[in-house]
Amino acid sequence: MNGASPNSPDAARLITPTMLIVWLLLATIPLWISRIGLYPYLGIEILIWSIYALSFNLVLGTAGLPSFGHGAFFGIGAYAFGLCQFNVSSNLWICLVVTTLAAAFAGALAALFISHRRGIYYAFMTIAFGQIFWTIAIKSHSITGGEDGLLKIARLPADFGFVSFDLKSNVSFYYFVLAVFVVIVIALWRLTHSPYGRVLSAIRQSETRAAHLGYKVWFYKASVFAISTGLSGLAGGLFAMAQLAAFPDVMSLHQSGYIVMMTLVGGGLVSFWGPVVGVFTFLIARDVIGAMTSAWMLWFGLLFIVIVLFKPEGIAGAFRSIVDSAKAKARHAQGMSALRLLFRS
Repeated sequence: MNGASPNSPDAARLITPTMLIVWLLLATIPLWISRIGLYPYLGIEILIWSIYALSFNLVLGTAGLPSFGHGAFFGIGAYAFGLCQFNVSSNLWICLVVTTLAAAFAGALAALFISHRRGIYYAFMTIAFGQIFWTIAIKSHSITGGEDGLLKIARLPADFGFVSFDLKSNVSFYYFVLAVFVVIVIALWRLTHSPYGRVLSAIRQSETRAAHLGYKVWFYKASVFAISTGLSGLAGGLFAMAQLAAFPDVMSLHQSGYIVMMTLVGGGLVSFWGPVVGVFTFLIARDVIGAMTSAWMLWFGLLFIVIVLFKPEGIAGAFRSIVDSAKAKARHAQGMSALRLLFRS
């Protein structure tokens, strides 16, 4: 099951101990990332792609819907942020809202056509829509800049009225993205453990059973796809701020494949935090292995194959299995000790 068990005390909490630990660890990254030979911008990438992966996993891990064209909505968010900044408003909050709504609208439009489909047909239609949006971005040179993309996108200040924060430096922008990450984590945790999220889990188990229970499966599939694409678009808008540009490459099929690989390698099918683990693994492998060889994807691809073959629940799932096994051994040892004491008495 994706997330905590329904009977777990964490499932009912707004903020869990794991969240606090993860946030505190992430808050320290700018303090030591340069000292271990990595560049500070990597921390920003990890947070943005983690938001993207968690949003994507709402469709794949929670609802069990295979979307292989999600990169298109990430890219739509990036373009929407730039276009809003250039043509509508230079207010950060307005641009981020427009970014999220634009990607959610595009996702809802696609969902109207794909939500009646299942399995491989659903997956193929997500690829088709992803390619359509990618082609539009490439061909609409007067709007999107074509293959050159939208350039000179600014990192707008975070203006709260009584105080404003300049986000031009990587450190200040990192902590802004971290704040967004915190909000998204809380929102998605509550969503996946709400009655709505439990219906999505039921759909993942069996659409037929969920329909027989009286749930409008089509509506839930369409709505979760729109929510996921909207939040993916938000991540795309942040990515445009980070890159100071928006490019069509992020909408391509292979970029969509990256987010699938991150989610599966991390263990998104069985763990709420699996996508974040996958993002860390992917980006660290890209930079560390990539510094030694240009064929870093070969090694990450081999890791992906090994995990799919021998540990399909991913890294987070493997870690959970180790913890559960240790707990079982501890309980067994306690039981044996109790028996020995009983026989001695």
